[in-house]
Amino acid sequence: MTALSQVAQGELLAPIPPHGGALQERLLPEAEREAARARAAALPAVELSARQLADLELLAGGAFSPLTGFLGWEDYRAVVEEMRLADGTVWPLPVTLAVDRDRARALHGAEEVALAYEGRSLALLRLREAYEYDKAREARLVYGTDDARHPGVAALYGQGDVLLAGEVDVFDLPERPFAAYRLTPRQTRAAFRERGWRTVVAFQTRNPVHRAHEYIQKCALEIVDGLLLHPLVGETKDDDVPATVRLRCYEVLLAGYYPRDRVLLAVFPAAMRYAGPREAVFHALVRKNYGCTHIIIGRDHAGVGNYYGTYDAQRIFDRFRPEEIGITPLKFEHTFWCRACGGMASAKVCPHDAAEHVTLSGTRVRELLRAGERPPAEFTRPEVADVLIAAYRNGAA
Repeated sequence: MTALSQVAQGELLAPIPPHGGALQERLLPEAEREAARARAAALPAVELSARQLADLELLAGGAFSPLTGFLGWEDYRAVVEEMRLADGTVWPLPVTLAVDRDRARALHGAEEVALAYEGRSLALLRLREAYEYDKAREARLVYGTDDARHPGVAALYGQGDVLLAGEVDVFDLPERPFAAYRLTPRQTRAAFRERGWRTVVAFQTRNPVHRAHEYIQKCALEIVDGLLLHPLVGETKDDDVPATVRLRCYEVLLAGYYPRDRVLLAVFPAAMRYAGPREAVFHALVRKNYGCTHIIIGRDHAGVGNYYGTYDAQRIFDRFRPEEIGITPLKFEHTFWCRACGGMASAKVCPHDAAEHVTLSGTRVRELLRAGERPPAEFTRPEVADVLIAAYRNGAA
């Protein structure tokens, strides 16, 4: 029984090879799934969390190439300490499967385990290792802090003390929201080929797209063939705008302000880790697997609170040789509407005092939206503001 783990045909390599050279898809061929389901029914099961389910879905489609499953000890240690797999391949975040000690003891001696979500078996794990790990050390090295108020650290501290490792073979995935936008790397690569895009820039977001985002996306579109607008729709902080609301914002924005033949909207089903600089590299490598040649890295990419410097997520790319990453980061500074310039600008091109810049805090924007008032058009397109106002009015944001 083997997943489609070595898909490296020429048509999947264009416009850019996957990370590691081959798209490691772990979804079993249709003809093998029924036998896998029957096998899983006789195995001990591990119930996945929503975050673990997101990782399983990304493994299934090859988005985590070159990974074929959850990390073993040698890879885990190298990723945490060096931002590389044991073989030297750049990989900045551990992708692991945590269980509590009691569950780990119950699995002792098992060679294969069923992975389930809400009681439904979805995959087989070839159990190679079970090992304990130092959560505080992982927090300090991966997140740069062991402060439990950091949402990524809190999630780490809240998970089990034993990590299970091994390759996965996925035979089912539950129905998920945004099915029409839930494209795998194979599907986005096919879409890019159909459009004739040789260069594609990815934009990672967990927020509605405001004028500053629109500006840097369109700057990028001046130098590449297409844009993959790729919002993250997995687990985020409770105070982030819900994914359903954000997706509607993207739809109305694209309908009125972007060339239809140069943008592809698809969702990224990952959970947000809020790991700042390391997650910026992670987002880049994963978008490389989706077929993107470039990725926009703005200020405080994947950051939260004051845990990271404003441009740390850009500087981290300087620690690697360009060929090790294989996707080009486009580094943008903070952008704003300048009244004196009469348009969008950044500190790189605008000579005017900050008093001329239209900037609003997130708190002030939320206050306006809750009051049913649109933020200035220089900050947010009115169509986007209307979607957000309606969401706040209905209690959906």
